[in-house]
Amino acid sequence: MMNFSAFLLKTFGWSVTATVPDYPKCIICVAPHTSNWDFILGELTIHSLGRKAAFMMKSSWFFFPLGCLFRAMGGIPVERGKKQNLVDTIVNRFNTSKELTLAITPEGTRKKTAKWHTGFLRIAFAANVPIVLGAIDAARKRIEMTKVFHPTGDIMGDIEKIKEYYRQFRGVHPDNFSTDPQPE
Repeated sequence: MMNFSAFLLKTFGWSVTATVPDYPKCIICVAPHTSNWDFILGELTIHSLGRKAAFMMKSSWFFFPLGCLFRAMGGIPVERGKKQNLVDTIVNRFNTSKELTLAITPEGTRKKTAKWHTGFLRIAFAANVPIVLGAIDAARKRIEMTKVFHPTGDIMGDIEKIKEYYRQFRGVHPDNFSTDPQPE
């Protein structure tokens, strides 16, 4: 029987292909991230699969009453510009949790940027968890979770391999997506 999230995706013409295991602990790298619709598509997708995922979002979205809703959904507020050791905090959360799936958009913005955040690679490597590559392909109205990436500790090499994978996908606003080489 189809759940409500799967029904909504299908109604609006979206398909979901997920061949990766439901790991007890993992990071889901989600790209392209070019629209606020990506959040809704991601939430519908994870629920259509009967899975749960926490997510990080800039703290300015955590105002009342949205903040209560986002926290209940697994939201972790991130304060931009504030010096904090977010990588260590999240690694500790992985190390002390029996189960944790964390969805991260490495672009960190819906605007075009070649500089992707690499904290998710550091987290996955330090916590020894796999990275599921989740792709939103708006051109084909398809969402995929079919590839797993195991970070090597070579941040620049790893981010380039991940960007190479995502070159085949088009975001809701394709002009806002870049897989150009990572600036130093």
